[in-house]
Amino acid sequence: MKLNELSPPKGARRPRKRVGRGPGSGHGKTSGRGTKGQKCRSGGNIRPGFEGGQMPLQRRLPKRGFKNIFKKQYAIVNIRDLGRFEKGSVVDEAALVDAGLVKRERDGVKLLGQGAIDHPLVVKVKRCSTSARTSIEGAGGQVELI
Repeated sequence: MKLNELSPPKGARRPRKRVGRGPGSGHGKTSGRGTKGQKCRSGGNIRPGFEGGQMPLQRRLPKRGFKNIFKKQYAIVNIRDLGRFEKGSVVDEAALVDAGLVKRERDGVKLLGQGAIDHPLVVKVKRCSTSARTSIEGAGGQVELI
């Protein structure tokens, strides 16, 4: 079997529905839109959430709180997770992604001080807690804020 011999199964490819092409086509006159009303007119699409003039649900419900659109979301890494890196290695965002500690790109990495570390590392992150910094520097490593 070759690529040029492949074909879709019978009934998978249907012809395009040509509307408004006379009564013999079966889709003439009203073109499958029915008769009269907003949905049969051209441009008669109804926006999402429209309830026919009734007060929409999103306006009936009370509003509370505030959503900060400038909020930063950091990927969290604890120092107990840094034990898998070699002694004296440089740990940055790329190394954390390769190790599987950070799943996806966020606004940066924040290092927290849960756990312990016993070998020196050079850690380059956006944010770092004071307990994490003291633990890493106590082990002979250093923390660089990017």
